[in-house]
Amino acid sequence: MFTTAEQTRSSITINATPDAVMDAIADFDAYPDWVREVSRAEVHEWDAQGRPSKVGLRIDGGPTSDEQLHSYEWHGQRSVRWSLDKSRVLNSLHGTYDLAPAADAGTVATYQLAVSLKTPMLGVLKRRAEQVMVERALAGLKRRVESRGVAH
Repeated sequence: MFTTAEQTRSSITINATPDAVMDAIADFDAYPDWVREVSRAEVHEWDAQGRPSKVGLRIDGGPTSDEQLHSYEWHGQRSVRWSLDKSRVLNSLHGTYDLAPAADAGTVATYQLAVSLKTPMLGVLKRRAEQVMVERALAGLKRRVESRGVAH
């Protein structure tokens, strides 16, 4: 899905089990509480395992806002991938969360993101914006999971 040149990737260790982390990722109703740019999230479809497969998101970040529709593919409790189906602002978006047990304890959550805007933007600015989104999302996920008191 990604090549090194077109993605932003970062990781964080969360003091919780992979199951607890994945449960927080799958809880779209709570996204407005911990994802700064998301003001509304609505599940439109569910997969056979009861996980969200189509999710609408209202994004309010910076000078622009957007209504987006994403498709999700869940791979057990260790990985989720999503892609953009619809947006006014973006041409494409591909993201993943991959979870692995940390060496000492907890879970290493790795987030990868690749975004293509409809409006041209200098590569360095686009990459920096992606990095900010990835870092905020990981920090928000960590706060969300650890504040729920679900330790490893």
